Amino acid sequence: MPTRAAQLLLALTLLAAAGGTVTACDSGRGAQSRTPRDNPVAEARARQVADAWDGSEAARAWRKGYYPIGEAVQLPEDAFHDEADKQAYESRSFTLRGRLPTAPRKNGLVRWQSGGSLRLPLMEAQQAYEAVAHGGGKGPQLHVTEVKPGEMTLATSRGPATVPAWLFTLDGYDTPLKRAAVRSSEPPTPPIESFAEGSSATLQALQRLVGTPGDGRNVTVAAPHGACDDGPAVDVLETGGSVVLSASVVGTKDGPCTAQLLSERLTVKLDRPLGDRVLLDAFTGRPVAYGRP
Repeated sequence: MPTRAAQLLLALTLLAAAGGTVTACDSGRGAQSRTPRDNPVAEARARQVADAWDGSEAARAWRKGYYPIGEAVQLPEDAFHDEADKQAYESRSFTLRGRLPTAPRKNGLVRWQSGGSLRLPLMEAQQAYEAVAHGGGKGPQLHVTEVKPGEMTLATSRGPATVPAWLFTLDGYDTPLKRAAVRSSEPPTPPIESFAEGSSATLQALQRLVGTPGDGRNVTVAAPHGACDDGPAVDVLETGGSVVLSASVVGTKDGPCTAQLLSERLTVKLDRPLGDRVLLDAFTGRPVAYGRP
């Protein structure tokens, strides 16, 4: 059985190789807030990342792009009628009645409520359907009776935006299931390399951005830790152009331990709303990606 130090080193290697998007088991304890601890290595690294990004070409490119921080799929307002329909959605068991339309245009327009717009390639209806459905199965199913183009409002790194969407009418539901019809912009090349020194107990890669609830002064992230520690901690460094999050593990100890990579949701409170500041991971030097693990 591997020691705790070996387990953490292995976890660090996996996280670095995946750019901070390793699939992990969620602890299920819900979002928590932790008091930042004294971590000079994390503090110095966060300052390096902030200095590299603030005023950089990467930061300018980020603010011009489309980066969702909300779900690409929005359920009908009355979802779900019963447990069978919920089970069908979670297992992605859909049946399609009729044909899927082809996109009338090659590009769609993303419009921000704060001003500005961006044209992006449209996802075909077939791609959008396959993103939410696996097809029919033996269990409960949801029946798609109509598919048509439309719009939806989605949270992004630049604030709320109206984006092109495919609208899937479900049998028995008054409002459609919506799926965003444009993908996020390609992230810019970061102006700093990934963290390469120290141990995983000193600094680790965040797994994902969960959301920015409320007025944007709270940021919830999924952070990794092992089976033989007290969980993760996340420190924050705020500047005028960025917010850098530094993840580490609390209460590490040597000795026999199961080799598990767990996940816990932590909520970080900011001094002011995130706004259009780029949210960065101190370990990778990259923006913290939104999405499910």
